[in-house]
Amino acid sequence: MQKSGPQADFDELLAILHLDRLDDDTFVGTHPSKNPIRTFGGQMMAQAFVAASRSLKHPTPPSALSVHFIAGGDPDLDLEFHVVRLRDERRFANRRVDVMQKGQLLTTAMVSYLAGGKGLEHGVQPPTLTDPLDAPPIDDLLRGYEEVVPHFANALRPIEWRYTNDPAWVMRDKGETLTHNRVWMKAQGVMPDDQVLHTAAMVYSSDTTVLDSIITTHGLSWGHDRIFAVTTNHSVWFHRPVRFDDWVLYSTTSPVAAESRGLGTGHFFDRQGQPLATVVQEGIVKYFPGRATASE
Repeated sequence: MQKSGPQADFDELLAILHLDRLDDDTFVGTHPSKNPIRTFGGQMMAQAFVAASRSLKHPTPPSALSVHFIAGGDPDLDLEFHVVRLRDERRFANRRVDVMQKGQLLTTAMVSYLAGGKGLEHGVQPPTLTDPLDAPPIDDLLRGYEEVVPHFANALRPIEWRYTNDPAWVMRDKGETLTHNRVWMKAQGVMPDDQVLHTAAMVYSSDTTVLDSIITTHGLSWGHDRIFAVTTNHSVWFHRPVRFDDWVLYSTTSPVAAESRGLGTGHFFDRQGQPLATVVQEGIVKYFPGRATASE
């Protein structure tokens, strides 16, 4: 019997993170069954991270990922990941991954790896940590809004989301503004015992909700309002190993928006409040006053 629902979506995430290796430095990745018009940026980033990590000579934890988006991907075509080995030492490594389709460069990712060992420790304070199971499932928050935000309602759901605040579309209905967005996240299934995949799932999820605070700061919402948004670049700094089949909190804000560009920043925290990763994303965000229509 064919699986359906969250478990099937989770299985699809694991499938797209399993890349076919053509040679030492070339990998091919597929798309899931549900896609936006262009390849989801989080998918390309996660797959690029896997490609870089599978090429390492020595198992080394990641320290940073920086991605520039150049062109949109076609979900009907496979993605090629070309790895360039920039540095290989026992404690340090650097990779560049070029994501291609039919000879066109879509995305370039730089990945750094560093085994730093023990040292000084401090971290940003987390927001108040509530029990994730006290927050409503995303399906409850989408009920009645299926036609307002169909791209969310019909999207692949390999990751469970539980907002600690009203999501943009509910906030907009209440006539409120919100300068932050906080979402508990975890994989919809049991992850393999592979740190690369746990980290890749977090990278995949880091491309969700991070730009929301740009529009919620102004009392706007996807679906309700005519908004065009596209990511131009995205960076992640990894602080501690993550287990993505346990709950992590993704807390995001927007420090600045100007010249039709906005910056979203965020931190992933574990349930004990330790920062796991820091995220910064820039996007082109254009707002056209007037109500959105069902076709937009």
